[in-house]
Amino acid sequence: MKFFNILIILASLYQPCFSDEIHRYGSTSANFLEIGVGSASGSMGEAYVAVANDMSAIYWNPAGLSSLKGVGFQFMIQPWVVDINTIFVAGAVAVPRIGTFGLGLTQVGYGDMDVTTLDYQDGTGEKFTANDMVFSFSYSRRIVSWFAFGANMKMIQSNIWHASAKAFALDLGVLVNTHFFSVTKERKDGMVIGMSISNYGTRMKYDGLDLYQPIDISEYEEGNYGDVAGQFRTQEWELPLLFRIGIAVKPIVTNFSTLTLAIDANHPNNNSESINVGFAYKIRFPGNGAIIFRAGQKALYMDSPQFGPTGGLGIEWNFLNNRKLTVDYAYKTMGILGNVHATTIGLNF
Repeated sequence: MKFFNILIILASLYQPCFSDEIHRYGSTSANFLEIGVGSASGSMGEAYVAVANDMSAIYWNPAGLSSLKGVGFQFMIQPWVVDINTIFVAGAVAVPRIGTFGLGLTQVGYGDMDVTTLDYQDGTGEKFTANDMVFSFSYSRRIVSWFAFGANMKMIQSNIWHASAKAFALDLGVLVNTHFFSVTKERKDGMVIGMSISNYGTRMKYDGLDLYQPIDISEYEEGNYGDVAGQFRTQEWELPLLFRIGIAVKPIVTNFSTLTLAIDANHPNNNSESINVGFAYKIRFPGNGAIIFRAGQKALYMDSPQFGPTGGLGIEWNFLNNRKLTVDYAYKTMGILGNVHATTIGLNF
């Protein structure tokens, strides 16, 4: 009950902040960086900054990679709205007494689209495509048993037909384990506090062949050269900077099951603040693995959100001397945008 009282207090304190604040909607580039990674997080309403302990921690909180033992891989495919597809691939290795090193790649493909002009508004017969990509190099380490930190260095690339833009960014994250609300009196089962800041970096500016156009500098005068080489000059735009803080507690911890409750508060630079909540109930089968039921709600108190309830299922299978295979599925409702399914496969050994 204490945890639910905390939720009520946080919500009551947070809600007045949304009233008359001016939000910078549509003022950032590379907004694909706001698409959540991983099915476990997605099914928990993306309340994951204090929970992240798999490869998707590269996105949510790089400090979570410190939980890895040995070598891990993860692959996610997520068909997004309007035929947009998201793929995430990551791998990490834990080096004793040094830390955990990880690599992550996220690619968003927008499919083929018709080329249109003012003269051919139904299409010229040509097709073009757009792709976004971010490559991350991560490092994480648990300094003491109750404190871990992590960082990402990211290269961001965006391509629209013959135009492209690049940017570089940094992510930082910490995890703090406490004794609070620990039903076993052990720190590992107590409340976890997580914080992360994502996409602190350079601005993006598009350049390429598509921005070169012939110009007639004096179209109403005869005798001048009407095809002077010209170029559209684009503006630089910030990346979607996002600060997250969250807590997670385990009100049920037994040899056969664990219940995790989580809540995140989000502060972006291009939208209103919001709260994500979620839970995960894990049932263990000694020696074989576990099954995990998850659900949540994203974007509470956001101005005009389109996000609805989320849910999903996870399966862990232990084999061949503690090697572990995980399969996670998430279902996310997004209002008029439709529903999204995501599947993630992970391997640890």
